[in-house]
Amino acid sequence: MLLKELSSLASPLSATQVDKLKQLTSELNAVQLAWVGGYLAATAELSGVAGEVQQAPQQTITILYGSQTGNGRGIANELADKAQAQGYSVNLVSMADYKTRQLKQETLLLAVVSTHGEGEAPDDAIELHKFLASKRAPKLDALNYAVLALGDSSYEFFCQTGKDFEQRLSALGAKAIVPLTECDVDYESAATQWQEAVLGAVKPLVGTGASVVSIGGASTTTTGSSFTKQKPYSAELLASQKLTGRDSDRDVRHVEIDLGESGLSYQVGDALGVWFSNSDALVTEILEGLKLDGEAEVTLGDATLTLSQALKEKRELTQLYPGLVQNWAQLSGNSELQAISEDREQTRQFVLKHQLADLVAKYPVDIGAFQLVELLRPITPRLYSIASSQSEVESEVHLTVALVEDERESGTRFGGASHFLTNAQEGAEVKVYVEPNNHFRLPENPDTPVVMIGPGTGVAPFRAFMQERAAQGAQGDSWLFFGNPHFEQDFLYQTEWQQYIKDGTLTRLDSAFSRDQAHKVYVQHRILERGETLWQWIERGAHLYICGDAERMAKDVHQALVKVIKQHGGKSEEQAEALLESLRSDKRYQKDVY
Repeated sequence: MLLKELSSLASPLSATQVDKLKQLTSELNAVQLAWVGGYLAATAELSGVAGEVQQAPQQTITILYGSQTGNGRGIANELADKAQAQGYSVNLVSMADYKTRQLKQETLLLAVVSTHGEGEAPDDAIELHKFLASKRAPKLDALNYAVLALGDSSYEFFCQTGKDFEQRLSALGAKAIVPLTECDVDYESAATQWQEAVLGAVKPLVGTGASVVSIGGASTTTTGSSFTKQKPYSAELLASQKLTGRDSDRDVRHVEIDLGESGLSYQVGDALGVWFSNSDALVTEILEGLKLDGEAEVTLGDATLTLSQALKEKRELTQLYPGLVQNWAQLSGNSELQAISEDREQTRQFVLKHQLADLVAKYPVDIGAFQLVELLRPITPRLYSIASSQSEVESEVHLTVALVEDERESGTRFGGASHFLTNAQEGAEVKVYVEPNNHFRLPENPDTPVVMIGPGTGVAPFRAFMQERAAQGAQGDSWLFFGNPHFEQDFLYQTEWQQYIKDGTLTRLDSAFSRDQAHKVYVQHRILERGETLWQWIERGAHLYICGDAERMAKDVHQALVKVIKQHGGKSEEQAEALLESLRSDKRYQKDVY
C-alpha cells in the first residue's frame, strides 16, 4: 500500500504532496523508515525529497533505565553521551515513562536496571517488568538487545531484576548482542566495560551515514546539575543537633547543611547523597590489628597515597560483602569462617552483622597493604531522605540521621556515614549531591489529601512535605502516623508537628510509642484502629506514603492497609491487593523504604 502511494506521487512534488509523504511515514518504525529512505534515494522523481530527509542515523538506539538510587540512570546517561558522540541517534528513557506498546517496534534496545530489596524491580521498572512477564508481551524476533544488571551481592536475589529482563527478552525471541553483565556495589569498572562492549556490538547493526527518514523522533539529550555523585559539592555543615532525649537508647540528629552558591536545587521527596570519611579510630584499630604501617604507600588507579589515607577516604570499612568474607576465609585458614563462607545464607547473615574490624579481631590473617586495599570495596555515598523544603530553607538542606551503633565482642561498631555526620563539627566540609526521587512526590494538586506513615527517621521527608504544603497554602487534609519507642525521649520534631496541627497544615497526628505500655504498639496498630476513617480518606482520593524500614515496617504497614480495605471497603484479600496495586500505578501509594 505504501509503495503504491509513493509511486502515485508525481514529479515535481507540490507542497501538498510533500505533506502527504510526511504523513505516510509518520507512523513507521526505524527499519521501515530506512527502507523508505533507500527507496526515495533510488527514485529519481523523488530525489529532491530524499535529500530533504537524509538527516538522521540509520537506526535509533533505545536506552532504557530502571533505577532506585540513581546509579542505573547515571550509567544510562553516560552510555547515551558516548553513543551520541559516535554519531548514533539515541532515545534515552526511564522505564517509568516508556510506552510498552512501543516495544514491538524496537530493533535495538539497551537496558540498565537495578534490583531493589529482595529481588524486586525498582519503582520505575515495575510496569515494564510486569508487562514482559505477561501474556500481552509481543514476539520480539526483530529485536537486538543487551542488559546491564545492578545489584548488591549481600542480598539473596543478586541482580534478579536484570536476570528477569534477560530471560524474558530472550524467551520472546530477541537476540542478545552481548551477554548479561551483573554488577555489584562497586559497579563502575564493569559498567564501563559493558558500555564499550555494547557500543562495539552495535556498529554492524547501526550505520551513521545511511539515508533515512527522521520524522517526529527527536533524540533525548541529558542535562543535569553540575554537581553529581562523581563530582559532589563541598558543602558546609551548619549544625548537628540531637533530637532524642538524654535517656533515649538511640542518638538521632537533625543535620543542617549549607549549599551556598552551588545552585543545587531539590524537590521534597528527593534524597541527599553524602560522601563520608571513616573515623581515625577505626582506621587505627584495623592497622594495629593487621600490624600494618599506615605510612606505607599504595596505588589506587592513578593516585598514590598512604595506606591510612586510603582506608580513611577511599575504602569501605563498615560494610562487608560476600566476596570479602570468602577471600578472608581462605587467607585466615579458619575452618569456622570457611564453613560460613561456603553457605550462602550464613554468609549473608554474617555480612549484615559484622564489619572489617570484626574480621581482623576474630580471624587473623597475614596480609600486605596493597592486597588489603585491593580486597576492599571503594567507599560509596549514603542516601538520606531530605527533611526540608527549599520553599522554607532556601539554600540549606536538612537531614534526619540516626547513629548506627552496635555493641559487639570486639568493640562498639558504628555506621560509616551516620558516625561521620553525628560527630562532624560546625563548619566541617561535607561532600554532597542531590539524588532525585520521582517516585515519592506530593500530589500536583495541593488540595489533595495525603496520609504519611513514617516511624523513626522515616518521618524525615514528611517534615519536608509539611514545609512545602505550608508554603503552598495547601487546603488538602494531611494525616501523619509516627512511631518510636518513648514519647518523652523519642518524639522527633514534636514541637513542629504541634505547630502544624495548631495552624491547620497538619489535620491529624496519630502516634505509636511502642515501649510506653506493657504491650508494644506500632504504627500498623494505629492504622487498624483508625481503619474506618482511613478508608474514607482513600475513597476521597488521598495519596498514601510510607517511609522507613523496608524489612519489617513497610511490610507490616502494607498488610495493615490490606486489612483496612478488606474490613471497611468490603473487599476480598485479592481485591484489596489489587486496589493497592492500582493506587501504586496511579502514584497514589508511594514508598521510600530502605
